[in-house]
Amino acid sequence: MKLVVMSDTHGDAEVIERVKNYHTDAQTVIHCGDSELPFAHPYLQGIERVKGNCDADPNFLNELIFQVADERIYVTHGHLYDVKNSPMKLVYRAKEVGATIVCFGHSHVLGAEMIDDILFVNPGSLLKPRRLKEKTFMTITISEMHYTVDCYEDNNTLLEQMVLKNQKWSSYIR
Repeated sequence: MKLVVMSDTHGDAEVIERVKNYHTDAQTVIHCGDSELPFAHPYLQGIERVKGNCDADPNFLNELIFQVADERIYVTHGHLYDVKNSPMKLVYRAKEVGATIVCFGHSHVLGAEMIDDILFVNPGSLLKPRRLKEKTFMTITISEMHYTVDCYEDNNTLLEQMVLKNQKWSSYIR
């Protein structure tokens, strides 16, 4: 099973459509907020999406929780959990909702780590990345024993791949 995760596109509707079309085999496409598009924008149709601090449309929700096969996925932008300073508030929320995968944005910093057997991913930004020059998004491929997190540039060039096992350890990309 495969998920596509993007965030912080800040008004660039075309990049959303390109990323969706790169991985048409994905079961779910997720946008972690700050699209700055109307909720009903055609390029957001079929995407699980949340409200970021720069999204004005009141139809966006601050968080989504949904099931994909055996995975309970929690999506939020991250600004309400102070993710630029510490992951702890988001970790506590993930545990409250029983998440196995957490997708968030806001910091524009690409990263993935396992915390207490929960996969946390931030796909970076497809418009204004921080700490890297590359504009990025991710895919998560889920198998019985591990998650494969592939990090891509906005042109679909693979930057890095991580295999994260469902055990207590963590590693940041770059």
